Amino acid sequence: MSRCARNLFKFKPTNFSSISNRTTCFNSSLFVTNRLRFHQKKAFFNSSAAIAPRENLFLSRAMATQSTPPKSIHEFTVKDAKGNDVDLSIYKGKVLLIVNVASQCGLTNSNYTELTKLYEKYKDQGLEILAFPCNQFGSQEPGTNEQIQEFACTRFKAEYPIFDKVEVNGANAAPIYKYMKSVKGGLFGDSIKWNFSKFLVDKEGNVVDRYAPTTSPLSIEKDIKKLLGL
Repeated sequence: MSRCARNLFKFKPTNFSSISNRTTCFNSSLFVTNRLRFHQKKAFFNSSAAIAPRENLFLSRAMATQSTPPKSIHEFTVKDAKGNDVDLSIYKGKVLLIVNVASQCGLTNSNYTELTKLYEKYKDQGLEILAFPCNQFGSQEPGTNEQIQEFACTRFKAEYPIFDKVEVNGANAAPIYKYMKSVKGGLFGDSIKWNFSKFLVDKEGNVVDRYAPTTSPLSIEKDIKKLLGL
């Protein structure tokens, strides 16, 4: 037999132990890699980078659940002319006429005069008028709270409460005005148009109507009587 034929038929035994060792090394390397990835993921989810967004999400959901929008005027607290808190829940069972007032407006005399007449006529039947001075329209309410009260009480015999000066439009608008505007929008948008805009509120604190500055208080009398049950 030739040398080539002898080489062709030579038998070389396979080294199975070498293959087994290589397989074991591969499996061990794969196991270590997977374990390393597992611990890296675990470390991330336990880190502040992962916990903070989750906590913020849970906090946001909790706040959204707890903070419910107000359902009536009675849920608000405002400031009186001396800066003291007034919880409007004291007016439960009363019909309210809420007005933003000004001392130097062309509508001042007629509105203050008729508001006083309404109050004198219906205060014992359950009407309350809440006046909120505002200087946002033509700077026509520039005085201090004390000056505003003296003007209204001396000149127009106003016996109804006159509260702390507020803003009724814009980012700094009083919360009560933001609420009333959201419930009863105006003819040309939600914003208050001028001094002596009026909101009528029923005994349960619901805003039932809104009137333009040029609407005279006495023209609202029939609506007030209806809410008073007269």
